[in-house]
Amino acid sequence: MASNLDTLVTVFGGSGFLGRNVVRALAKRDYRIRVAVRRPELAGHLQPLGKVGQIHSVQANLRYPASVEAAMRDSHVAINLVGILTESGAQTFEAVQDKGAEAVAKAATAVGARMVHVSAIGADGNSPSRYARAKAGGEKAVASAMPSAVILRPSILFGPEDDFTNRFAALARLSPMLPLIGGGETKLQPAYVGDVATAVADAVEGKTRAGAVYELGGPEVLSMREIMKIILEITDRDRMLVSLPFGLAKLQSLLLQFAPGPFKLTPDQVELLRSDNVVSGAAKAAGLTLEGLGISPDSIEAIAPQYLWRFRPAGQFQRKNA
Repeated sequence: MASNLDTLVTVFGGSGFLGRNVVRALAKRDYRIRVAVRRPELAGHLQPLGKVGQIHSVQANLRYPASVEAAMRDSHVAINLVGILTESGAQTFEAVQDKGAEAVAKAATAVGARMVHVSAIGADGNSPSRYARAKAGGEKAVASAMPSAVILRPSILFGPEDDFTNRFAALARLSPMLPLIGGGETKLQPAYVGDVATAVADAVEGKTRAGAVYELGGPEVLSMREIMKIILEITDRDRMLVSLPFGLAKLQSLLLQFAPGPFKLTPDQVELLRSDNVVSGAAKAAGLTLEGLGISPDSIEAIAPQYLWRFRPAGQFQRKNA
């Protein structure tokens, strides 16, 4: 029987938040891993996640198909994790999440490799959000180039080093109030990054249905208001929650899109918050979920205290654990 060591998996975007967890999950299952990133010299932190020689990095930029083709040589499986939350110069949503996904699918098809493509819940070609439209375009391009490709749509991800819970915890440390765009009524189903990484590794192992679209959400559907309260409770912060109508938020985002750190807010992000981000009833009925893969998802309340404690006021962590 062939060993996983005989399988070369090329991970596009393997140095990012989800990417690091996917590489770790694959390494534990003894796959050989090629990490394809724009700046391989900055991906050295991935080496300790596996055995000596198990993980190596190569240069690839999804905007340049030739580099993608080179990264795919001799590969058995391609994983595309590349995505951006904000646009910058040539790194547009369409170039990266639509055309870039297509480049990976075509390169994988050319070498006879299988493909796992990570998109997002909310991908919609008719969405007012450019991010969501580009995600939908990427899914369509991947399915067209490789009908057997497995598409995974996670909800918003949380975990150490995320740009979600950490962002609001940092904002709570700096500001006496937290804005709730649209009144904080938008529903999300946050998924733990480790659970989604396990799902990706399961897809590589062939535990998913070929050509299927999975929706990956956590165990709870929460409003943004409820999530903010959980973060404030974990970090021992007493902050005012202020409702901000979508129209006013959109106006403020025209300026805040240039703000640093946790204060940054783009018009496209405001548009995304107009729609709920939860697993559909159809996906649940078809078993195309984390639970359908046999994965029991972890909640924010179970995981976030393990890393958000550092945002507590000085001395709070020690007193709580004395």
